[in-house]
Amino acid sequence: MPGNRVVALGIGAIVLILAVAAVFLFRTLPDANAFNARVEQLFVENDALTGAAEIKLLEILAQSGTAFSDTLNSYRVVIFVLMLFATALLVAALVFLVIIVAQNRRMAQLEEAGITVKSLAINREQRTVSLNNMEFSLTEAAIETISVLAEARMDEDVLTGAELEGLISGRDPSDCEEAAGATRIKRLRDALGNQMMAELLVKTIARRGYMLAIDKNVIRVE
Repeated sequence: MPGNRVVALGIGAIVLILAVAAVFLFRTLPDANAFNARVEQLFVENDALTGAAEIKLLEILAQSGTAFSDTLNSYRVVIFVLMLFATALLVAALVFLVIIVAQNRRMAQLEEAGITVKSLAINREQRTVSLNNMEFSLTEAAIETISVLAEARMDEDVLTGAELEGLISGRDPSDCEEAAGATRIKRLRDALGNQMMAELLVKTIARRGYMLAIDKNVIRVE
């Protein structure tokens, strides 16, 4: 699949770049034995240094060279571990990015296609909604909201927030606020629980209002 190929190429590119960077870094580090080699050269070139103080100084230099070598080797290990962590983090970031992009595309496809609803049964008395094989128990306010939306959908109407509030409260829409209807829609979506399903079922149409994004023939209000 193209997506898997992109992930594989991305991971390969990350590993390759970090490998090249690691090789360059390790090659530019000084030789761990360079200091010891220089001390050894001092011993060889200055065989006339036979005094106790001079010999002691050379011994201190030799010990310093060993300490430098050990320190540099530990630095190499730390750098290697950090490069491994960097590789793992970049690979994980790439994988998560691909997953997020795939989910966003899936969400876009769902939004375009909508929810396939075979049946929507609303029981006002029991305050329940049956959506396909899922049943939801709603509050009285939520059941009134979805009932009004269902009736409007059967009439192929789109309701503004003010019209929705007016139909539920029995007042004239001109006396109702748009925000009141929007609040009822939000509470209905919260009552349905699944945010993605609720957003797709109760659809917001820009500058027009709200409607149920399902076939009106599957709706049954009791």
